[in-house]
Amino acid sequence: MITAGAYKMHNKEQNTKSESLISTSTELPSSITKGSSTRRNFLKTAAVGSAAAVAAPWIGNVQAQEGIRIRMQSSWQPGTTGYRIFEEWAAGVAEATGGEVRIEPFPAGAVAGAFEVADAVRNGVLDGQNWFTVYWPGKMPAGVFLTAYPMGLSVPHQWDMMFGAYGGFGIAKDLYRKQGQELLGYVHHDLNLIHSKIPLRSFDDFKGVKIRMPGGIVAETFASIGAQTTLLPGSEVYPALEKGTIDAADYTGAAVNYELGFWQVADYIIMGPPSTPCLHQAVDLMDISVNRRVFERMSPQTQDLMHDLVAAYSREHYAAIQKANAEAWPKYREKGVEIIHLTENDASRFRDAAIPLWFKWANKDPDAARLFRAHLNTMMDPAVGLVTDEDIQGYELNA
Repeated sequence: MITAGAYKMHNKEQNTKSESLISTSTELPSSITKGSSTRRNFLKTAAVGSAAAVAAPWIGNVQAQEGIRIRMQSSWQPGTTGYRIFEEWAAGVAEATGGEVRIEPFPAGAVAGAFEVADAVRNGVLDGQNWFTVYWPGKMPAGVFLTAYPMGLSVPHQWDMMFGAYGGFGIAKDLYRKQGQELLGYVHHDLNLIHSKIPLRSFDDFKGVKIRMPGGIVAETFASIGAQTTLLPGSEVYPALEKGTIDAADYTGAAVNYELGFWQVADYIIMGPPSTPCLHQAVDLMDISVNRRVFERMSPQTQDLMHDLVAAYSREHYAAIQKANAEAWPKYREKGVEIIHLTENDASRFRDAAIPLWFKWANKDPDAARLFRAHLNTMMDPAVGLVTDEDIQGYELNA
């Protein structure tokens, strides 16, 4: 999980594109699990250092009095734990910025379709997004490496290492700017689950299965092992399972999927072995980003502060989702849902299928190669050890 100062990317960093400082923390403020007013106080606390320094300029700032309204759409469906946390964070931003920034939240599909949110932000239909970054590959090949992909970085702190120690956040900043956006930070969320109407107990059982996947390298990996993949927005997953249009579906984590009623339409949850509970999207990141024109209207102090507020939101969001998950797992068992864990051998075979596709997508353009190199360096770090020289022998990055 990311500390409050993790994503403070000073806007004087235009010439230091790969520079970011991200750290991890195992300590969570007790305010995270309390009521909405306490959450807003937590955001204020996270911003104290920046806010104290700029309180006086805000007082006489006409723009701060009027406020910069940011219409921001989330990928979370209304009524879910994820969307409630997002709404609470959005409400706290005006207070934390002294009224300079006011976020107007929208749930999934309210303004733009699930896959079109980034276009809506670039074109000014929306001002900002809280998007599942897994949807980026349709806009740019490098988007594959903005979030988890099969058998890649498998826990949040490894992503923090990639963004910070190996320069990934600066690269991601560049990618978002090319899309007319300013990336304020990533939001840690959860691993993704596969809900299935039929038992899938081994690697070979995926052959011929009609399964919803989010596109890109994730879908291609499952297709390479014989699954029949289809691309659906989140709002259509439950109806497709209910009607039997698909046999199985990737979607978010335990708590949100329970709230959406997946236990009613799928009797099985398919996971990896204990070493790799999720084989395909182990860290399903979200983002907070805004249109560049909107970002440039903010005072320099508030530009910095917004990065801090997103980092605080990431920590709060992750902790709240995990707490909700802990409460959801027993409910699945009570409903008779069977949780199936694949074997270490299944995971190894899935990894063999995934690695060629890592390099295929990385070699699509220089941006993809540059970002994947940060991933590869992280995976080969002795403290991570996900990849060895032998694993990638014969594969090259062309850019």
